[in-house]
Amino acid sequence: MRLARLLTPDGPVAGRYDDGGVVADDGRYEVGRDGRLLPPCDPSALYCVGRNYAETLDQMDYERPDEPDFFVKPPASLLAHGEPIRYPEWTDELTYAGELVAVIDERCRDLAPDEVPGVVRGYTVMNDVDALDQQGRTARKAFDGSAPLGPWIETDVDPTALDIETTVGGETRQDANTELMLFGPREIVSYLSKRFSFEPGDCIAFGSPANPGLVEPGERVEITYEGVGTLSNPVVAPGAD
Repeated sequence: MRLARLLTPDGPVAGRYDDGGVVADDGRYEVGRDGRLLPPCDPSALYCVGRNYAETLDQMDYERPDEPDFFVKPPASLLAHGEPIRYPEWTDELTYAGELVAVIDERCRDLAPDEVPGVVRGYTVMNDVDALDQQGRTARKAFDGSAPLGPWIETDVDPTALDIETTVGGETRQDANTELMLFGPREIVSYLSKRFSFEPGDCIAFGSPANPGLVEPGERVEITYEGVGTLSNPVVAPGAD
């Protein structure tokens, strides 16, 4: 099942996504006619794991980590499916990273790996937008609009062997599978849960395979995870409407 959120003139509604519409408790809302998609959850934080694919280590000349290497994006970084990624005025090197994301369903902490499936609502897709020429991960990755997320949460998918493809301007830039992760989804969620108390809607992103090249205004980034969906966002110039 796909779970989505829609912003209507009367406020957000949430429900099951079905063929271009969101079926909520009070009826069906059509995407576009009745409102636009929101990020599919409302996290207190997005916990993001880096350096989790061997080819990324090779690309960035990183050492292999002994345990999951992570950083945090704030809620202000969220951007919905279809919304424009605004190219910041203060960078000349903007890039992308197609990542699978687990969405937490209940307040929890200190989980064993085999407990993780019971607290995960489902999976969605994130673009970890990165301003490479800035100093430090927070400056590079935690700015407004740096976490496009969506388009929905898929509740019925096994995250361990999914194909990923990312295109930029129609050109394939990423082509890999989640079985190539250095640390698996259950291991990562368990590891982070021993350091943070998760709230419903919190997100854990599992990292990205190598992502060659930059993005430019006028291009569209599309990230597809098999069995989950496709997150698509255009890149626009600073100040564009």
